[in-house]
Amino acid sequence: MGAMTGTATADIDAPLQRVWEIVQDVELAPEWQGGLEAVRPLERDDEGRATLCETESDAKVRTIKTHVRFRYEPPVRLEWTQEKGDLKSLVGSWELEDLGDGRTRVKYALDGDPGRMLGMLIRGPVEGTIRRMLVESRPGELKAFAERG
Repeated sequence: MGAMTGTATADIDAPLQRVWEIVQDVELAPEWQGGLEAVRPLERDDEGRATLCETESDAKVRTIKTHVRFRYEPPVRLEWTQEKGDLKSLVGSWELEDLGDGRTRVKYALDGDPGRMLGMLIRGPVEGTIRRMLVESRPGELKAFAERG
């Protein structure tokens, strides 16, 4: 079952650097990402950025806990991979493209396998709800947050 797999994009009326500041501040993400309840840094790099975090997400059927490793490619890409947690696997990324005139295109990608047990809970209408929350809505949430100033 692929309830947590997909890509979504949005064009944001904010400069690349502003959008990158939001995306790379993974500790701030629960303020603008629906369903993401907590991000707690476990490790940081030499620049003080969170590189390994414990996250908690509301997956509607239960709270999902994961340890996620982040890799930064400023100012155009942020990637993450689950190192351990409630899911069988999880990888994702943000890609940013400068459109000029203070505009940025963002592409969000997520590929998650909930595993057999959780996958049995995520079926039917719940599957669509989770896909919309964890994949399809993310660029719009970032757009709304970045354009607020």
